[in-house]
Amino acid sequence: MHFLVEIVDINRFKNLDELASYIGLSPGEHSSGEKIITGKMTKRGKSHLRYLLIEASWIAIRKNPALMIAYTEYKKKMIAQKAIIKIARKLLNRIRFALRNKQRYVISVVN
Repeated sequence: MHFLVEIVDINRFKNLDELASYIGLSPGEHSSGEKIITGKMTKRGKSHLRYLLIEASWIAIRKNPALMIAYTEYKKKMIAQKAIIKIARKLLNRIRFALRNKQRYVISVVN
């Protein structure tokens, strides 16, 4: 509910990147000429929404088989805390889809 109150209207964000930036799930970037370096998450954004989304992601990987598979794959390449940030972004995309299409969130089915 806190998420809905803070976002107000999901349609004001044109794409997932704008929404992720608003929440603070976008990576920092240092650019110089042709050289682009992406870094850690920015400190900008709604930190309380970011916190809620990351905590929800820890629960989602236990309840949603597709997210658990994605988390396991990410964890092979990086530490658990970085992997859960990627899952939080996936979860944010699913929440955005459900809100924009006025549908209920459906847990993914894995074949």
